[in-house]
Amino acid sequence: MAPRSVPESALAGLREDLAGQVLVPGDPGYDEARTLHNAMIDRRPAVIAQCETQADVSNAVLFGRETELPVAVRGGGHSVAGTSAVDDGLVVDLRRMHRVVVDPEDLTVRVEGGATMSHLDRACQPFGVATTGGRASTTGVGGFTLGGGSGWLERKFGLACDNLLAVDLITAEGKHVVASADDNPELFWALHGGGGNFGVATSLTLRLHELPETSIAMVFVRPESAPDVVRAFRDLGEVAPDEVGGGVICCPAPPAPFIPEHLVGELVCGALLTYAGPVDEVREFAAPLLALRPEVELVTDIAYADLQCMMDDPPGLRNYWSAEYLSEFPDDAVDVFCERAARIPMPTSTQHVLFMMGGAVADGPLDYPVPWRTAPWVVHPFATWEDPADDERVRRWVRDVRADARPWSIDAVYLNFIGNEGERRVVAGYGAGNHLRLARVKAAYDPDNVFHLNHNIAPAASA
Repeated sequence: MAPRSVPESALAGLREDLAGQVLVPGDPGYDEARTLHNAMIDRRPAVIAQCETQADVSNAVLFGRETELPVAVRGGGHSVAGTSAVDDGLVVDLRRMHRVVVDPEDLTVRVEGGATMSHLDRACQPFGVATTGGRASTTGVGGFTLGGGSGWLERKFGLACDNLLAVDLITAEGKHVVASADDNPELFWALHGGGGNFGVATSLTLRLHELPETSIAMVFVRPESAPDVVRAFRDLGEVAPDEVGGGVICCPAPPAPFIPEHLVGELVCGALLTYAGPVDEVREFAAPLLALRPEVELVTDIAYADLQCMMDDPPGLRNYWSAEYLSEFPDDAVDVFCERAARIPMPTSTQHVLFMMGGAVADGPLDYPVPWRTAPWVVHPFATWEDPADDERVRRWVRDVRADARPWSIDAVYLNFIGNEGERRVVAGYGAGNHLRLARVKAAYDPDNVFHLNHNIAPAASA
């Protein structure tokens, strides 16, 4: 079916209003511009507005309202649910707006709404500063932060939203508002986990932290040794200082410089410790893992921006993810986790992940709509594959992982980690009480639910 046609007179007005570019089906660059990270999502927007300025964003939103087009907002385009595109609608594409301005004296950074983690981390690196970012360099800073923001540095510096100082937002009426602790504080609260429900974030100001050194310790073992590695990692996580982060990653071994050729493509279990400090110290913390005599071990210092690239999943693969946040991870859970890891669909690049949380995450503000912050562990099945014929078996494996973890689940979930899993999961992502409060904020800033192509919060009905 051909995308919806928009009157040429309306398009001419939009082209005149935008400093950026307007693309419609048939234009050079249209197909590239509509392509998302998740190859399972193939949508054909009627219009793509490639914005370059805050005024462009306002004009694009007003154009969408006037033409009655559904509006999607694209920052990094990394959403597993494909919320960055819409059939027969308007995509407000922020990717040309990716400037990053670091203030190393005030320890703040201003990031435009289309910037990725790579833009942010590379800009901060020369100053020896950082803030909590996602675990992939291609993730968009805006959606990541507004959704809560979980990453390697969270145990030391808190979630990304805990470091949020201000947001410039274009509302559904095309108006510019600032949200901060002093300006529109209720909206500012909602942006600490409420996602893209309230407008288009054209820039975010974040708190930075001094980070002169980072290092990692990583081991890989064959599946039969996985329970020992997972238990050792769990025990480390329960006593580790906040500088330590990391995860267990079971997967087919990737072709990487640190992976021996005979292991490439074979199922392995890896443990990664990240450390906000020098390599000698992370080696000391990793001693119980290194004592297991792994097939592969790597202990090294590494620039934080390079660490952020280590788990980049390439674009063009089919993606299906989910998560369960856990109150504990006892030996029974370890056994179930390892049994499911042994059944990872092959041959795919799917990962079965366990992240440690706690530290500054658990100690952060409990008022924000991120009820999952209290969980010490998260199981994150992260499925990626190429062949559409594998869709059902891979998705079934992800659902089985969730079922395995449910006995220990706190029934709250980081919505950036999941796709479309129904209204109950959306409420679980915000917390029931928070959801009601968010609905009131939604009614104040987007009463017509213009921004609904997300983990949506419907506006509260007026009294």
